[in-house]
Amino acid sequence: MSQGIEFNRLMLEMRSMQADAMARPKPVSATPEPGAPSFSEMLGQAVGKVNETQQASTQLATAFEMGKSGVDLTDVMIASQKASVSFQAMTQVRNKLVQAYQDIMQMPV
Repeated sequence: MSQGIEFNRLMLEMRSMQADAMARPKPVSATPEPGAPSFSEMLGQAVGKVNETQQASTQLATAFEMGKSGVDLTDVMIASQKASVSFQAMTQVRNKLVQAYQDIMQMPV
């Protein structure tokens, strides 16, 4: 359960950072390729995939606990590990983004 609470906190922080990034005016020199996703879109998609992985793992574990046929313990453990690794990777990305943001904000202008 604490992993779910941690994930929710991470999601709130990431959405806050995304909202801050979207609220700032874009530099004039930045001309993205037509049809290319923005960084905030890519980040949102990555967070969504981590969320989907977490939910799939939880559903599979619940199905196993309820004794549904066709749900194997190895599948549950693999899904759990995938969810854990994806969450840890997202946390590391968040930490790097926060550190980069703090470094940029501390630069003299």
